[in-house]
Amino acid sequence: MNHHASHEPPTHSPVHDHHHCDHGLIQTVSSSRIKTLKWSMALTSVYLIAEVVGGYLSGSLALLADAGHMLADVGAIGLALFAAWICTQDAGEQKTYGYHRIEILAAFINGLALAGISFLIIYEAYHRFLSPEAVEGSLMMGVAVGGLIINIIVAKILHGDHQHDLNIKGAYLHVLGDLLGSIGAIIAAGLIYFYDWLWADPLISVLISLLVLYSAFRLVMEATDILLENSPKHIDVNQVKSTLQELKGVQSIHDLHIWTIASGKHALSAHVTVVETAFTPETLTCLQHCLKSHFGLSHVTLQLEPPHFEEDEIHF
Repeated sequence: MNHHASHEPPTHSPVHDHHHCDHGLIQTVSSSRIKTLKWSMALTSVYLIAEVVGGYLSGSLALLADAGHMLADVGAIGLALFAAWICTQDAGEQKTYGYHRIEILAAFINGLALAGISFLIIYEAYHRFLSPEAVEGSLMMGVAVGGLIINIIVAKILHGDHQHDLNIKGAYLHVLGDLLGSIGAIIAAGLIYFYDWLWADPLISVLISLLVLYSAFRLVMEATDILLENSPKHIDVNQVKSTLQELKGVQSIHDLHIWTIASGKHALSAHVTVVETAFTPETLTCLQHCLKSHFGLSHVTLQLEPPHFEEDEIHF
């Protein structure tokens, strides 16, 4: 007889349904939050176009760099909206994780695109340092101030929900970063308008691009970690193992895997060797409760095994 058992958390825990998106996410991204994201995306998109046009007409590379950062905002807000929509779609029987990973793939592509834009702007800034071009300081100032105002408005719109929703938090942080870009563009415009310091434009554009590049790098690395199914950074695998082994009746833990399905959605599977007297549903409940209370892991699959149990399988 194959002595094993698997355990899913009780119904009151936020359990993932492998064939459909879980109700927790649908409830979290409420209609009011979707409306908030739509307004934020509309305002940001309109001013993204304004900055591109203003940067082209004024000859300001700093405005174009800030537009690149605003493009990151649009991407982040768009991902949040997309995640809310895709979760309502039926993934079918074959897609056991639903469409959660599409969010990660989109973030990965978005990060690569932002990095490419940043390098192009830095390359152009290098040439402008060598041969400065005329910049219309007053037009640049007007567009930059408008961008700052829009970013403040969008930040206030997102602020109410950013502590309760991971997607909105990501968009909120992007907008805060763009605030710095707008301030930088205003400073450059002032230096050009009052002192005719044309080098200020490529200098600020490089600083803004480096800020975008840093955000893009972090985005790509986080997406890569999830795609490679690395353990979440905030969870110490050895600590999980030692904590479980301290429970009554547990002899050892092996084949322990902790991974991220999508942003904020973590899962665990493990084989647990227990003494014969602990081979009970109560032990499973105790293990699950420990993982939930100590590490916030509620989507778990545990296989109980008696001592000296041998399995005919390949372990990774």
